[in-house]
Amino acid sequence: MAPAAAVATLAPAARRGLIDGFGRRIDYLRVSVTDRCDLRCGYCMPKGFKGFEEPSNWLRHDEMARLAGLFAGLGVRRVRLTGGEPLLRRGVADLAAAIAALPGVDDLSLSTNGTQLARHAAALRAAGVDRLNISLDTLDAAEFGRITGRDCLDEVLAGLRAARDAGFAPIKLNSVVHAATPEADVRRLLDYAVAQGFILRLIEPMPVGDCGRRYAHADLGALGARLAADAGLVPALGVITPMSRHFCAACNRVRLGVDGTLYLCLGQEDQVPLGRLLRDGASDAELERAIRAGIAAKPERHEFTTRPERIVRFMSQTGG
Repeated sequence: MAPAAAVATLAPAARRGLIDGFGRRIDYLRVSVTDRCDLRCGYCMPKGFKGFEEPSNWLRHDEMARLAGLFAGLGVRRVRLTGGEPLLRRGVADLAAAIAALPGVDDLSLSTNGTQLARHAAALRAAGVDRLNISLDTLDAAEFGRITGRDCLDEVLAGLRAARDAGFAPIKLNSVVHAATPEADVRRLLDYAVAQGFILRLIEPMPVGDCGRRYAHADLGALGARLAADAGLVPALGVITPMSRHFCAACNRVRLGVDGTLYLCLGQEDQVPLGRLLRDGASDAELERAIRAGIAAKPERHEFTTRPERIVRFMSQTGG
């Protein structure tokens, strides 16, 4: 069934939307197009990691678009393409165009580490990607190499310039800030974001996998308030505080892994094997029922603070 036909068939369901067992409306889907990455940020993927998903298990682009179409038919309005590093997968702009064309999708964004962005920014914008989130933890080249395992800060900055030239707005910089992060580095990033017209988002590291648990989180609510008070730049600065001030009560998202596994919570193991069902020949109606059953079982909240050892998979395996 073509995505448009699926949306037409499921129009009454779309009006009801996807409501979980705690009354939250789920209208945001993150789609991981690959678990591969060309960086090795310590909080995301351990050095020397080899346990990637077999390419034969990756959903094809048409399969991803089919599932995204079903979610759109059920009321999802926002889709984000993620990884790993999504721009390592061939044809991402074509996938973006297919998802942007789905009835009901009002907002299509992409998260990237920026290393490949200079080559792809114009094509992504033409394909219908509305917004970009770009990982950038420091502007110090030596520290950037230590964090990521590569000396490629100039490539990321070139990608940011290309994104701005392609007309992306807003462009958000995602910066993971932990207890050992020098505040001077954060202030330098904020000055850069303001000068370039970007938005800086400070993110607390989460204990996803052994590598994530090595980083002690800082209270970014306090840091963000202090920076904003000093500079008066609240519109240019945001904080994501899953550890110190979790926002689970307002969670509106689920994640689709590269193999089609639907992860219902970043901090829990609850999941639905949509990819396996799809490849076993499930109809759209059967997939819709599996999606609804999964959403109904979505956990109330993560357990990062009470059971930090719970999640053994790495962030790159789930999708950002």
